[in-house]
Amino acid sequence: MLYRDYHDHEWGRPMRGRTAMFERLTLEAFQSGLSWLVILRKRENFRSAFAAFDIETVAGYTERDVERLMADAGIVRNRAKIEATIANARVAADLDIDLSELLWSHAPAPGRRPATPADVPSQTPESLALARDLKARGFRFVGPTTAYALMQAIGMVDDHLQGCWVNTHGR
Repeated sequence: MLYRDYHDHEWGRPMRGRTAMFERLTLEAFQSGLSWLVILRKRENFRSAFAAFDIETVAGYTERDVERLMADAGIVRNRAKIEATIANARVAADLDIDLSELLWSHAPAPGRRPATPADVPSQTPESLALARDLKARGFRFVGPTTAYALMQAIGMVDDHLQGCWVNTHGR
């Protein structure tokens, strides 16, 4: 039910906003190597652990916060991902462009929905460019596959299958 609700009401729907983008960037990084359902089940705990994804607050986290988060069974306790989230918040806080604008600047032209799951790519030239841009700015855990998953999650690309009832028009 949790996964279905995420699909039906959130995934692939165009979204913007600095905090929302930081949350999705963080959750996609934590998902790497895990089931998305694991992340969805822990989402509220992530929100609590990372101050509702307030960039400035997370940017101020210290080693003490890392240790606190490593002891938090409500989230995925991966030191590298926790430290990357804090580093990413610091980079996002210092950007000369809004995080949402930065991400959406890599949006591809709208295309057709895929016919089958096999037609959904794991990365694209645009996700590779986004990953390179983010890494060049100092972001971590943002490879081209994670970047593409982020592009899907925020509705930058519409990978709902052709027969899916979800309407993402208005992109």
